[in-house]
Amino acid sequence: MPQTASGAAEAPTILLLEDEPAVRRSLQLLLQGSGFAVRSYASGAMLLADPCAKDAAALVVDYRLADGNGLAVARALHEAGFAGRSILITAYPSRELFAAAEAEGFSRIFEKPLANRVLVEAVAELVR
Repeated sequence: MPQTASGAAEAPTILLLEDEPAVRRSLQLLLQGSGFAVRSYASGAMLLADPCAKDAAALVVDYRLADGNGLAVARALHEAGFAGRSILITAYPSRELFAAAEAEGFSRIFEKPLANRVLVEAVAELVR
């Protein structure tokens, strides 16, 4: 982990994109409680408008969003210079979606509802 000027380890920043407020808040608290700095967004447009987003360590994104889909957001984020790895979460799994997500470069794909431990372990693995 990077260190601050005081020598303390700096928490990796995770981008969280989920348009359902209760789910977003729950995942944000889970990740923050596990030691990650979390920047959460209700829409892909909000995430893509954040100039700091491209510097994050990882992205956790829902597939179905009110303003598009997680695959398109991840693609646009990478085109903007994001070099982190990504996790896709979905309540609508299909072979086609899994294949498209893998082709888009997602490191992991999880079906909702997902176990807290599984998500935290996957994010920790991505930022190592």
